[in-house]
Amino acid sequence: MAKDFPTREENYAQWYNDLVIKADLAENSAVRGCMVIKPYGYAIWEKMQATLDKMFKDTGHVNAYFPLFIPKSFFSKEAAHVEGFAKECAVVTHYRLKNSPDGKGIVVDETAKLEEELIVRPTSETIIWDTYRNWIQSYRDLPILINQWANVVRWEMRTRLFLRTAEFLWQEGHTAHATREEAIEETEKILDVYALFAEKWMAMPVLKGVKSPNERFAGAVETYCIEALMQDGKALQAGTSHFLGQNFAKAFDVKFLSKENKLELVWATSWGVSTRLMGALIMAHSDDNGLVLPPKLAPIQVAIVPIYRNMEQLENISKVANDIKKKLEDKGISVKFDDRDTFKPGWKFAEYEFKGVPVRLAIGPRDLENKTIEVARRDTLEKEILQLEDIENKVEHLLEQIQENLYQKALSFRENNTQAVNTWEEFKDVIENKGGFVLAHWDGTAETEEKIKAETKATIRTIPFNTRMEEGKCIYSGKPSAQRVVFARAY
Repeated sequence: MAKDFPTREENYAQWYNDLVIKADLAENSAVRGCMVIKPYGYAIWEKMQATLDKMFKDTGHVNAYFPLFIPKSFFSKEAAHVEGFAKECAVVTHYRLKNSPDGKGIVVDETAKLEEELIVRPTSETIIWDTYRNWIQSYRDLPILINQWANVVRWEMRTRLFLRTAEFLWQEGHTAHATREEAIEETEKILDVYALFAEKWMAMPVLKGVKSPNERFAGAVETYCIEALMQDGKALQAGTSHFLGQNFAKAFDVKFLSKENKLELVWATSWGVSTRLMGALIMAHSDDNGLVLPPKLAPIQVAIVPIYRNMEQLENISKVANDIKKKLEDKGISVKFDDRDTFKPGWKFAEYEFKGVPVRLAIGPRDLENKTIEVARRDTLEKEILQLEDIENKVEHLLEQIQENLYQKALSFRENNTQAVNTWEEFKDVIENKGGFVLAHWDGTAETEEKIKAETKATIRTIPFNTRMEEGKCIYSGKPSAQRVVFARAY
């Protein structure tokens, strides 16, 4: 299987795009800026979805579904929110087509104009809080802990598969609470869920913290985030959890009667991750030989390839291979026994390596005689010959090793590409020539942050939790600063 695409060093952007397409994850569609997620790519997303869905339900959340279309007037009710999304909104103005007068095509029926234009949802806060107004009367109706799996549309001008597309898949949680404290606790709880998923399933270390006001979600009081570092030294926002305060309750007049018999505004949160996580997964681990997938999210965790010259040999190998397959599946490991006679073993080896299958087993006539099997691991490309006895436990242990190794490798990369700087010249040099996370003092003003972004394209990715207070001077303005924040160029 040919790997006819550039290395990461030669052209990282092209490497990424080619890898997504050639590994059968996704492709561009006939609709500009939209993608087709192919079965292999969707299988990874389904694993992400299933894991997160369980984590949400384990923390008391339930799923629901809200409309794709949002009345335009809803957006005007929350000024910061509409300002944040106005440039990305797709608008439905008519509801019918008709044959053109010359009979040569289809045109919009101008008599079928909507009384009120509809926005194709870029996010669902407005339609959901309009709904919650009908659901909430008393403190007994709270909290509401709802998540929905959906698609959203944000009309992006520059798109890249998984990372930024006009339409993408995601989950969005929307919760309602009686007190500020409950809402903040919810916001932090979900951030912890996202961080746990990123690190334990995606094998991708993340920084937890809050966004600066400039980077905050439109309409939020505070935005909590997890930030990951990709192999090209750029940051990627991997998940956000927003404390919305009472902004949407005010906008949609959502009030409840408290235990003290007082009418009060509801407190809100929203939170989400999207198919952007697919891009993060690819860029965090993959190499110049193709995809590298952490075992917990790999659609195929183990591929078994028979090596044979005739059907009699294949029949004998198949008996052993299917026995191994069953023992592994009994442990919850997904296995593919590839006995296709249309491709040679070498081609299959290359295919599974390219598609990031964590473990490949090869077995031939000599292995049957010696009661051995060849085991190849994708993360290091190492091979070894193991005895068939207890192979299911050996492979299970190996998958655990691969999962941990990928995390540690990504963590080491992040540590080696995180640097503290103290001067503006040093900051510009690191951002331009090295990349990575840059720890620097900032005076806390939006004006300074905007100037730094304009001159370097670097933004404040997060103001990290648990960071020590450290008196210093802002790298740009020279004004006093109480702590360092994390800058980077980002996707």
